Amino acid sequence: MSKSHQGHTARKRFGQNFLQDAFIIDQIVAAIAPTNDATMLEIGPGLGALTEPVCEQVEQLQVVELDKDLVKRLETHPFIQDKLVIHFADALQFDFASVIKDKPLKVFGNLPYNISTEIICKWILDLKENYWFDELILMFQKEVADRIIAKENTSEYGRLTILTNWRLNIKKIFDIGPNSFFPKPKIDSSVLHFTPKNKFQKFNNSKNIEIVTRTFFNQRRKMIKNPMKQLFN
Repeated sequence: MSKSHQGHTARKRFGQNFLQDAFIIDQIVAAIAPTNDATMLEIGPGLGALTEPVCEQVEQLQVVELDKDLVKRLETHPFIQDKLVIHFADALQFDFASVIKDKPLKVFGNLPYNISTEIICKWILDLKENYWFDELILMFQKEVADRIIAKENTSEYGRLTILTNWRLNIKKIFDIGPNSFFPKPKIDSSVLHFTPKNKFQKFNNSKNIEIVTRTFFNQRRKMIKNPMKQLFN
């Protein structure tokens, strides 16, 4: 299993921090539980720290990667290139429904810190009544994960908590310290497990929940009449 970062410099614009801790990698792969009974899809495979051990357990793995140098590396990667279906694309723009087959879809990945909040919110707000995924196993910076799983009446509770818990069941798997990555980030990370909620409040336009929560939580310390005036002239 390759943990080396030699030959590739992490790019800040892609929010890249590469996993290099063998013990943590094994724990994440165990949480992913790779299986041929599902379509497996990885977001941001990077240098293949999760890609390699997952490929050892499945016949095929689809990956979405935006860094063209990492795509070239994956295309020529010994042992696993025959198992990979590589989508050279931005995860924020990629049509995930296009990979759905006659099997459940299990998505995993170490989300780039700079788009992690944006991508989970986009996925939720773009959801129809039916889900395009069956499981998400995703890594976030711990601060974002804490907001996702926050309890009511805590400082972390806010717009992100409401949006994610509206459509998803969420379970925290574990935290990961900075030393497990290269380059070493200044913050901790957390791995979360998401599954679809069958029962949820339906809205004519799901974008309205984003507008309402953003308006209220952007003005937490103001009297409630101020955001109410913004929403209802």
